[in-house]
Amino acid sequence: MVVAVLGTGIMGAPMARNLRAAGHDVRVWNRTREKAERLAGDGIAVAAAPGEAVRGADVVVTMLADAAAVHGLLVDGGVLDALRDDGAVLCQMSTIGIAGMEDVAHECATRAVPLVDAPVLGTKQPAEQGQLIVLAAGPDDALERCAPVFAAVGSRTIRLGEAGTATRLKLVLNHWLLALVHSLAETIDLAEAIDVDPRTFLETISGGPLGPAYADLKGGPMIERRFEPASFPLALAGKDADLVLEAAERHDHALGVLPVVRERVARAIERGHGDDDLAALFCG
Repeated sequence: MVVAVLGTGIMGAPMARNLRAAGHDVRVWNRTREKAERLAGDGIAVAAAPGEAVRGADVVVTMLADAAAVHGLLVDGGVLDALRDDGAVLCQMSTIGIAGMEDVAHECATRAVPLVDAPVLGTKQPAEQGQLIVLAAGPDDALERCAPVFAAVGSRTIRLGEAGTATRLKLVLNHWLLALVHSLAETIDLAEAIDVDPRTFLETISGGPLGPAYADLKGGPMIERRFEPASFPLALAGKDADLVLEAAERHDHALGVLPVVRERVARAIERGHGDDDLAALFCG
């Protein structure tokens, strides 16, 4: 297949490498060309413009920071217009929330561009290992065309309903993750405050029903105050929290924990941790 990957940041770059390793003809574009150039040595073509990357592609993957970036590229940047007559599937894999996905779906529908809604679970290391979990929603024929992409970048694909369903599930999962990391940070903070070694806490829950693997993954960096390199930047976690809050508000659903988590993320960002790993939530 010919696959265009638009966005070669923490997630997009390893996904492009895994697509190439799976034997696909991969083209990439990134707003900051320097980040895309790093992939040239892997046999990946680096395009000077998004239209050049998507021309003649079978599947176009977007892996960008937020809904504004996706809209700007697809609509203002002319990518969807370029796809109008090519028959390519747009595989939107960024986390952009309900309103963002509705916008993309509307723009695709007006141009008859097939759309697959496929956000992923996982951060830098799973992306590098091709072990992401893909949440895939859209028409069956479009999903089948994207299946080789999912196989290259992920270990598991969960097929859902129409486009938008996967985005909604991703928001639910992000709520769970943010609440978990907040609880972990607060618990480690409590342990230190009452003279309990927080490593003893982690060792006690590790491997049992109380100990999700994420506690081991993020607990150590919190204890050591070591938040680099970022596998998932805290600033993006703040963006994801805003998307969950937006979804809850539009459905008239009150959330108790997440507003507190969002405030803690904001404080940590104000203290200079926006580019640090999600574990830096501890500093909020």
